[in-house]
Amino acid sequence: MNFVSNLVRNTFLHTIKVQLGTVRLASKKAKGSTRNTSPKVRPKHRGWKVQDGHYVHPGHILVLQRHLRFHPGLNVGLGRNGTLFALTHGRVAVTCEKTNPDWTHTWVQRCHGHRKGTDFFKKYFNIIPEPQHQNFKLVDQI
Repeated sequence: MNFVSNLVRNTFLHTIKVQLGTVRLASKKAKGSTRNTSPKVRPKHRGWKVQDGHYVHPGHILVLQRHLRFHPGLNVGLGRNGTLFALTHGRVAVTCEKTNPDWTHTWVQRCHGHRKGTDFFKKYFNIIPEPQHQNFKLVDQI
């Protein structure tokens, strides 16, 4: 009996040592990973620069865009990189109109080529010029 009790006692102590001795470690990281941490990437600050109703001067940039999202209207020019800029003094008016694009323009072909032959609406930037003064004087010629 002494042998059997020693065997049971040793087995019981062995299982306690095994249970206490095994420690389970984490198999995954506790911290999440991040992306886009490169310091070389700068924001491009594209989009509307002037809101509807603001007063602008010639050459003032209205919109910076990568694709032809906004179209030039009255007194607005389209730059080579898609920039819309004012051609005259006046107030900005943004309208939504049915487009009649110039299909020979490379920007129009690239951005709206799949819409050829259909009617679609786009936002147009227009500059409404200030009315001229009516204070004219007649000057006698010498």
